[in-house]
Amino acid sequence: MATCTFFGHRSITKEIEPTLRATLVDLIENKGVKMFYVGNHGDFDFMVQRVLKDLSADYPIVCYVVLAYMPEKNSRETFILDTIFADGLESAPKRFAISYRNKWMIERADYVVTYVTHEIGSGAAQFKALAKRKNKIVFEIS
Repeated sequence: MATCTFFGHRSITKEIEPTLRATLVDLIENKGVKMFYVGNHGDFDFMVQRVLKDLSADYPIVCYVVLAYMPEKNSRETFILDTIFADGLESAPKRFAISYRNKWMIERADYVVTYVTHEIGSGAAQFKALAKRKNKIVFEIS
């Protein structure tokens, strides 16, 4: 089963949503992607979650929010998709947890969708570059 993950900036413009949706429909219909892993740390991640939730009504896809760390006991954080916790992440120091989670997602992905508008100081750009070095098929929407 083909798998896709995502990396993008915390702050985004809503104008990218139609391109994101079209990219996801193409991945599902033409590339056979059925499994999606997405983070939960920014506007891009939340937009991806919403679009995947919408698409899951029409397509037989499996979508997970991959948590970098377990929510606090009294957390009111809610998710519109099911959540999973990456294997081995429980032993990662919290300050490295997002990086570890992102590497975990790249290792499992065939496709990576990115929204990167600037390279300097960008974690999204760093993981886009890693995905390319790992020979993943990268779709850039920006």
